[in-house]
Amino acid sequence: MQNSRTPVQEPPGAPGRSAETPPSVRALGADPAPLLPDAEPFRVLGTDAAAGADSALLLRLYGELVSGRRFNAQATALTKQGRLAVYPSSTGQEACEVAAALVLREQDWLFPSYRDSLAAVARGLDPVEVLTLLRGDWHTGYDPHLHRVAPLSTPLATQLPHAVGLAHAARLKGDDVVALALVGDGGTSEGDFHEALNFAAVWQAPVVFLVQNNGFAISVPLAKQSAAPSLAHKAVGYGMPGRLVDGNDAVAVHTVLAEAIERARSGGGPTLVEALTYRIDAHTNADDATRYRDAAEVEAWRAHDPIRLIEDELTGRGALDEDGIREAARTADEMAARLRERMNADPVLDPMDLFAHVYAEQTSQLREQAAALRAELEAADGQDTGEGR
Repeated sequence: MQNSRTPVQEPPGAPGRSAETPPSVRALGADPAPLLPDAEPFRVLGTDAAAGADSALLLRLYGELVSGRRFNAQATALTKQGRLAVYPSSTGQEACEVAAALVLREQDWLFPSYRDSLAAVARGLDPVEVLTLLRGDWHTGYDPHLHRVAPLSTPLATQLPHAVGLAHAARLKGDDVVALALVGDGGTSEGDFHEALNFAAVWQAPVVFLVQNNGFAISVPLAKQSAAPSLAHKAVGYGMPGRLVDGNDAVAVHTVLAEAIERARSGGGPTLVEALTYRIDAHTNADDATRYRDAAEVEAWRAHDPIRLIEDELTGRGALDEDGIREAARTADEMAARLRERMNADPVLDPMDLFAHVYAEQTSQLREQAAALRAELEAADGQDTGEGR
């Protein structure tokens, strides 16, 4: 059967005839081969490389993972008790969260997404302050500048350009600062992701992007978001290296992020890291995950649990025994009890805080709105106390 399509007529000077692309419009990037990620995700635990891992680091990671799992469980319970409006659990993703927090130096900045409460807690923030946003009490419950942790970002990927801007400014000032920006696989479909990576590579900003690929953007599987071989492959299009890592292997994530951060700190520019992990819990407490994935898939990932992986390594080398396991669980339970007790106390809120920290100097519109609200509150207070009757 003959091809019925009309042959395409090439214009004069088309590629393949005689003309070459002028040098001024050719791609300026280097050889793309070194930028491409490996075909398989980098792993340490369960491989020969585990023998070289430092036991002290493994024990620290293990303790943070156990506490992180307990934190997620307690925060989820608080939503059922009405103490939190919503909570996006990171159960199953704790290795990414903990590694991201521990790999940073004090002067570095963390730019979390809405699911990264645990990363902020592992960075050293007060758990109650971290949960304040999800409680609905404040814009954010902590001082970002003091802790070098940007506010938890509910809009997808908007924190990425901010991370690039901060990192670029630090480089211009000569400050020894690296920004680590966290985002989910769904966030890579946002325009902010493209803009951030493009500017980061052009400016060679000291920033590292960690994509926690947990398989779903709410109910949308990765296959319906991207046709790329991996999300790490997107890096080469911007001119930065892409790394693929087992996101449930806390040691591997820490190793890859440490290398990327050191590269950024030494002037090597940005890196895109994709961590393959899985969201065990629903998207939030308002989501029914059974409508778009089956139990067998979840159970398969439970068998690759980040806590079990590192626990097996530690017990196998004799660095962790039953007493150590119980001690880690006891420490986590004590943390959860303190969190529960403090979250059960009703907060004292001032409605006038709505107008605080919006501008350094309030605009005339804000002053007008604040005066109107103040008058309403004073009138309501007068009615409650019986004044004017």
